[in-house]
Amino acid sequence: MPSPDWSLSLHASIHEIGADAWDACAGADNPFVSFGFLSALEDSGSVTDRSGWLVRHAALRAPDGTIAALAPLYGKSHSWGEYVFDQSWARAYEAAGGRYYPKFVCAVPFSPVPGPRLLLRPDLPDLQAVAQALAAALIQATAQLGLSSLHANFCDVASLDAFTEAGYLPRTGLQYHWQNNGYTTFDDFLAALSSRKRKSIRKERSAAQSCGLTFSTLRGNDITPEDWTAFYRFYQSTIDRKWGSAYLTERFFPMLSERLGDRVVLMMAHHDGKAVAGALNLMGTDALFGRNWGCEGDWPFLHFELCYYRAIAFAIEHGLSRVEAGAQGEHKIQRGYLPSFTHSAHAILDPGLRQAIAAFVEEERTALQAEAAELLTLSPYRHGESG
Repeated sequence: MPSPDWSLSLHASIHEIGADAWDACAGADNPFVSFGFLSALEDSGSVTDRSGWLVRHAALRAPDGTIAALAPLYGKSHSWGEYVFDQSWARAYEAAGGRYYPKFVCAVPFSPVPGPRLLLRPDLPDLQAVAQALAAALIQATAQLGLSSLHANFCDVASLDAFTEAGYLPRTGLQYHWQNNGYTTFDDFLAALSSRKRKSIRKERSAAQSCGLTFSTLRGNDITPEDWTAFYRFYQSTIDRKWGSAYLTERFFPMLSERLGDRVVLMMAHHDGKAVAGALNLMGTDALFGRNWGCEGDWPFLHFELCYYRAIAFAIEHGLSRVEAGAQGEHKIQRGYLPSFTHSAHAILDPGLRQAIAAFVEEERTALQAEAAELLTLSPYRHGESG
């Protein structure tokens, strides 16, 4: 701790901390760590004890009782909905007689979006020391509660540095992000591509737009209850096709419009007046984050148009520096989204398990670096353009 009089408290709801105190630490850059987003997860019933997400948000308090730093924290009885996969660690530990669950997760549920995980009040002196103090205090809480581990998923670099200084193991992941190299129009972006890739994207957009579809981009309170009803239907159909679980409840989506306003960007496609597809994005101060998508019917290249190309066009129009399209899918590369490393940090309390995981994540990091280098050879950008 910065001094012995600092203390850590755990909270069973974000409402125990309050919107003003939370957002004073979270800031406005990343909507996923905002009070509006996290409270909507709780209030909509998407994050509950019954679903295996036990809310235990951490608050680091200065000697006068004011909150200096926060961390979105959950007790977990499983590893679903995290997108940083540790099930093999759990199986190995339990096969050796250990008890992996419950564990702590410092993350945004169901959201593989990089961002701050140690939320700091910006007016404090020596923010790095405060961040390290919070990271260390989280390990102490994990040990005191008899948990096996704490996992901070999709950390930004500043949070990662504090976690690793506190003794966490760093882990590397891979996503696909589009970078805005000063483009003022979508055609500027196309001009940066090789001729063959430029023609391919134009062909895909033309095919998607020649099916009698109409497109709209809706924000915040302009999104109607009918739009959200249709989008939830798309969301469920996508989950069903992928044999997954519908983590988010129907109530969650309209709450976003109410609490995040224009930071919610919903791109919809209609045919003969009926909504047939939708893509949900959230906008930060400098990035557009693609999250959920779904459709009804078979529409050529509609996924690429709605999720990738219209996201790029929106980012250019609004002066955003990047679009984060998440993990999976080498098909994103030829559409301008290049490999980008993500980070997580893991506090493993059992020395034997820690040693085994340390070796694993080092081998994984080396393999991912080689994979990213190989994927970059598929870049659609002309020589000298980085995307």
